[in-house]
Amino acid sequence: MILLATITLGGCTTSIDGVSAPVSATAPTLRLPVRAKELSLQGTDPCALLTPAQLDQLKENGAPRRLPIDLERDGPTCAFDVDAAAPTYTYYLETVLTADVGEWLTGAHHKTSMTQQPVEVPGFPALVNFAPSAGIQDCETLVGVADGETLRAEMAADDKSFTQPQLCDMATTVAKMAVETLETVK
Repeated sequence: MILLATITLGGCTTSIDGVSAPVSATAPTLRLPVRAKELSLQGTDPCALLTPAQLDQLKENGAPRRLPIDLERDGPTCAFDVDAAAPTYTYYLETVLTADVGEWLTGAHHKTSMTQQPVEVPGFPALVNFAPSAGIQDCETLVGVADGETLRAEMAADDKSFTQPQLCDMATTVAKMAVETLETVK
């Protein structure tokens, strides 16, 4: 109780580990690492970006399914369902050939309602992108695999079984797996 009062009375001038500071209008732009190599997504089937062993590790229990074109956002998308037992959720992999990962920070794909945070995908610029609203149960990891090309990995839960950090960790795990597979085929 005393700590809460101290935090409340201290206002924005107090910094406490683990507590986010308010975002100001002068907040610096996020910097992403430089891409170590180019892995073009041209001609890549998103349903082939996870190996059978990776699918087993993710507990995917159906056949990967390609979304119809009218349900795609920015490119070919594959859904990987985990729905044999609760909690149920779906991973999505999308190959975006028309936008660099930086577009989600400052370009046409940037939305001020979304939170972007850098994330570690060895050798590539990457970030998680999510709506901080409690009503949305998904998170996407965007990886700049080549100039003007982005791999999008999304985790979407069917209920509120996961925290936002868990959703983002799961999306990042799938992104890393897909990049590993992409590295072996390119």
